[in-house]
Amino acid sequence: MPVNQGKIVIIGTSNVGSAVLNKIADFQLASEIALIDLDMDRARGEALDTSHAMSSPYSTNIKIHPGSYEDCKDAAFIVITAGPSILPGQTPDRLKLASTNTKIMRSIFGEITKQTKDAMIIMVTNPLDVATYVVSTEFDYPREKILGTGTMLETYRFRYILAEHYDMDPKNIHGYVLGEHGNDAFVAWSTVNCAGFGIEHLDEYFHAKETLRREDVEKGLIQTAYDVINLKGYTNTGIAMVVCRFVKAILFNEHTILPCAAAMKGEYGMNDVALSIPRMLTREGVVRSFEVRLPDEEMEKLRRAQKSVRAALDGAGVK
Repeated sequence: MPVNQGKIVIIGTSNVGSAVLNKIADFQLASEIALIDLDMDRARGEALDTSHAMSSPYSTNIKIHPGSYEDCKDAAFIVITAGPSILPGQTPDRLKLASTNTKIMRSIFGEITKQTKDAMIIMVTNPLDVATYVVSTEFDYPREKILGTGTMLETYRFRYILAEHYDMDPKNIHGYVLGEHGNDAFVAWSTVNCAGFGIEHLDEYFHAKETLRREDVEKGLIQTAYDVINLKGYTNTGIAMVVCRFVKAILFNEHTILPCAAAMKGEYGMNDVALSIPRMLTREGVVRSFEVRLPDEEMEKLRRAQKSVRAALDGAGVK
């Protein structure tokens, strides 16, 4: 069946899925959105609520409806957000969800592959790198069409933290957070600059109240996710923006380079995990991965992320 380039299927319509739905609608990135959930009343309610907004003169008239896996047949994008997340007060480690969500991903992807091998798959379910690796390696689906949101969200958070320190627009901050989406994400400081100013000169140029302490930034980067979870109960707005960024990059064939998760294919000598490194996105999906030249201390952090994700995969019985 020909792909409908304007059709997006969202699997899972709880806090994250509903945020993804509404961001996609706000940015007018689809002509049709189908919602799949075990709780189809929830899917119907989300579809109905967002559909009411289509009457606004600021909205494109997007067809939003509850769906089934048959909707995947002609979808251009399938966004997977299903599965439990960390709750307030729980141990702050996404990898503890590995066993439960691995089983859920196998079930969901088994249904998807009955319908299509053409849609772009955007993985959001945590533990993100585990889920991305499982669906990339256990199913006969083109790997270039499977990506995880990965450390794009950490990269956004890092830019915000650094911009707040120097009182500037976070979009002036360039550089990557790489590795695992979770506790072993790390700032690749060797890639960071601000509007072309080298990271080593920012205190000189921008006269912050305090000298930048990189270790404080890195701790804050990991902690801020759990702060949001403990304060409001879940994170959903930032990750929904990440999904939209990936959809736009692929939909408009941007050839842009973003940090996202995919099964490693020998980059940095790694083959047994999915991790986030810079990757180029086009209409065909992930067309290039880049082995950024990292100094020894950053390479060690990447290897630590590899070990962390591999341990979670082993614990979930994933080869």
